[in-house]
Amino acid sequence: MPRKKSDNPKVIINWHDDDKPREKFMNKGRAACSDSELMAILIRSGTTEMTAVDLAKMLMTSVGNNINELAKLNVKDLTKIKGIGEAKALTILAALELGRRRSDIIPDKKRKINGSKPVYEAMRPYLMDKTHEEFWILLLNRGNYVMRVIQVSVGGIAGVPMDIKMIFKLALDHMASSLILVHNHPSGQLVPSLADKVITAQIKEAGRLLDLPVLDHMIFTDDGYYSFLDSGEM
Repeated sequence: MPRKKSDNPKVIINWHDDDKPREKFMNKGRAACSDSELMAILIRSGTTEMTAVDLAKMLMTSVGNNINELAKLNVKDLTKIKGIGEAKALTILAALELGRRRSDIIPDKKRKINGSKPVYEAMRPYLMDKTHEEFWILLLNRGNYVMRVIQVSVGGIAGVPMDIKMIFKLALDHMASSLILVHNHPSGQLVPSLADKVITAQIKEAGRLLDLPVLDHMIFTDDGYYSFLDSGEM
């Protein structure tokens, strides 16, 4: 049964089809919709004072119309915005996570590591938008193809433990031929600390003794990376 039009011009049903996000999506395709219009489709409903589109625009404005900044928010952050409840917040975050997995997921075909850039691309699905530090390893076979990507430890906003015994236990358990170390800096700082340099040297030496070469140590940030190998420190 078709819905009746309202006398309120702010009610979306009264709008022209080109101004209704769902109809625009269906008639003109997803690329024709703005970020706010796509967000309005997720939000579905507004408040007594605002349409879903108005609410979506307010949400996008709050993050400078930057989807990457939006992806860093959590449920608590989103529900601070009037009109965004827990259900809407979860829908938004789930959609953002699916989008990230769609664009960044490692293909089923094994990824060959032939430089620092493939390492960065391999780690994007795991470390992008993190607000705390994590330490990971990439385990490679003799052809430098990625066998496993494994999280070793989780830290806080300014540090993460790097357990040398655990690193090499995991590498030996999976019969790796070499490995690459990766940890992130949520601050965006791309300069390694003295502690980063010391632990890198220790892990590299342990790998030499075990005939398990450590090929690189990467500091990952959302906007770029620092490679110890590229910088001549490996």
